[in-house]
Amino acid sequence: MPSIPTIPKWGETPWIIDFRPESALLPQSLDFAVIGGGFTGLSAAANLRRLNPNKSVAVFEAATIGARSSGHTGGLTLAETAAGDLPGLDDVLSGFSKAIEVLGATCDLSLPGVWELDRSSKTENSPIHWADSGDLRIAREVPGGTADPGKLVSGLARAAVERGALVLEGAAVDQIDFGDPLTLHVRGTQVQAQRALIATNAESLELSDLTGKAEPKLTLALATEPLSDAQMAALGLASGKPFYTIDLPYLWGRLLHRNRIILGSGLVSVNDWRDLTSLDVCSGEASKLLTRLEKRVAGLHPALADVKFSHRWGGPILIAEEWRPVFANHPQSTRAIVLGAYSGHGVALSVYLGAWAAEALLGKRDLPAWNRA
Repeated sequence: MPSIPTIPKWGETPWIIDFRPESALLPQSLDFAVIGGGFTGLSAAANLRRLNPNKSVAVFEAATIGARSSGHTGGLTLAETAAGDLPGLDDVLSGFSKAIEVLGATCDLSLPGVWELDRSSKTENSPIHWADSGDLRIAREVPGGTADPGKLVSGLARAAVERGALVLEGAAVDQIDFGDPLTLHVRGTQVQAQRALIATNAESLELSDLTGKAEPKLTLALATEPLSDAQMAALGLASGKPFYTIDLPYLWGRLLHRNRIILGSGLVSVNDWRDLTSLDVCSGEASKLLTRLEKRVAGLHPALADVKFSHRWGGPILIAEEWRPVFANHPQSTRAIVLGAYSGHGVALSVYLGAWAAEALLGKRDLPAWNRA
């Protein structure tokens, strides 16, 4: 078996992926090929086998499961897309909760609500009063919460394997011939599939036909060392609610095990998605932005003046037109579906839409209308 490509130097996250699928030979043919072993692909694979265990399913992951966006997200679970509600989207959080419950993919899901912060609201009873390019306070509360990304990747992969899907690591799909059947070129071998889901998000944009139609970027995050209860109370975070700003400069955050904080902001631009594989959070623009974020966090409140950080990392995201996720047939074939471009809102959304994609591949549900011409 060829060696699995190394993970880019995006830094270590505060969670781990503790499940690894067993090595297996490439199939010669199958009913459904799922390209990408993140939240979307693993959710789709597990649900394809759940809904029709007589169909063969394989996940083709270029590196290791969750090695890219899914394993490097911050873990916020939000109720809508980055573009807001969309026609036919329905209840994302309910759909996400149901999907992981049906699959038995426990991920420490907590939905206490999410605070939206801004610098123009003068909410008198806001627990948060931070100095960040103005007086940052709570504007409103919206549905949402947090999940453990490592446990979610592990749980979805385990659910897929237990239901009989192949999960193949180090199996990059270099090319797809859009005939009948589809032909995937993997490790110098051809694999035929009746239908496919392309769920590679910020990478392999040629496969998904999103080159020039969506922008890949690296977003950045930090995790603090443990804080005292007094510090948490002074910061206004004792309730455990995550938060994000609705004006600029952008900032988001969440609690980790109730006494540490994850905070994120900043985007590193790349000219080509392949540039993501050479980024290093310890050097260049990414390192400068992380250092700037550390100083910014320390200045938010006196309780954070001497804060120490345990983790510094980045994760790739893909931003499409008007921040809408892409969920549509591939332009070259109705046998292939493209799903991704969550613009940083992908934790709950990707699992929910991955389950929807499984139904669409099986002919049980239509694709949504928001990407139709």
